[in-house]
Amino acid sequence: MLSADRDPNRAVLVLTLGGTIAMTRTAASPGVTPTLTGSDLVAAVPDLQDVAKATVEDFRRKSGASLTISDIAGLVDRLKRADSEGIDGVVVTQGTDTLEETAYLADLYYQGSTPVVFTGAMRTAETAGADGPANLLAAVQTSVSEEARGAGVLVVLGDEIHAARHVRKMHTTSTGAFDSPNTGPLGHVVEGAARFHRSLSRITPVPLPVGDLPQVEIVTASLGSSGTLLEGLESKVAGLVVAAFGVGHVPATWCSRLEALAAAMPVILASRIGTGPVLSSTYGFPGSESDLLARGLINAGALDPYKARLLLAAHLAAGTPRHEIAKAFLDHS
Repeated sequence: MLSADRDPNRAVLVLTLGGTIAMTRTAASPGVTPTLTGSDLVAAVPDLQDVAKATVEDFRRKSGASLTISDIAGLVDRLKRADSEGIDGVVVTQGTDTLEETAYLADLYYQGSTPVVFTGAMRTAETAGADGPANLLAAVQTSVSEEARGAGVLVVLGDEIHAARHVRKMHTTSTGAFDSPNTGPLGHVVEGAARFHRSLSRITPVPLPVGDLPQVEIVTASLGSSGTLLEGLESKVAGLVVAAFGVGHVPATWCSRLEALAAAMPVILASRIGTGPVLSSTYGFPGSESDLLARGLINAGALDPYKARLLLAAHLAAGTPRHEIAKAFLDHS
């Protein structure tokens, strides 16, 4: 009799986008580039065939830094079709540079119940101690878990299971680079099975855009910054995210510019720290969080600037009214 974590009759779709997990060194390049196919990745994990039967599609072959929002919109369209194909789970492999953003964007758009798990690697496939095979196996094991069904998009690396909305890349090279600093992981993969410590409600979905997302940019506060980068943005972008100091503060010299921009477009107040919430009513000096919110900025809550940018762009593409955009950020808090 097969154990719950081993059933080769289950079916998993592996969609590959490239990234470090698929990179090796070739004579044509001084550094590593995406060369491995999805079949190569699966073949490197012989135990995977005992967990599920894997079907592989090479969806893209890019570095994580070169993926686009259009790539992810196309990926979500494929996920929607996969949800009706009777498979048990989907695993997406890609570069870790943008994994926290792509997984979150997919989570905003994907409404299916079939588990979707993103994974990658911090070490290339030819490196001693390459983490790609173990991460791929753990992702597949998570994708076939009943607890993962309907849980939204997940991210699995280093045997930790994270929610796409909470996970962040916290180190440039460590194999333990990914963490959910505000909440901790949802669970772990133990002895080949996904074990969830808590459940998570789904994100309210956003309609998949027909074309490109509206342009939304991030401007980061820094010591002594004049705010020059804010000039003329009302004619260049559809929305703005301010990566502010601490709990939501900017130099006082920014205030009038931000107030004018907030009258022309949604301006989101996030923290450049990326861990912990933006406050609403503790400080009262010019450029404080309460001052900026009174000038029309929208509180990002606990979302970091990068995810705040994606949430705003997705809602702008959907034509969401400003008061509903504010509520969407509140729902993430």
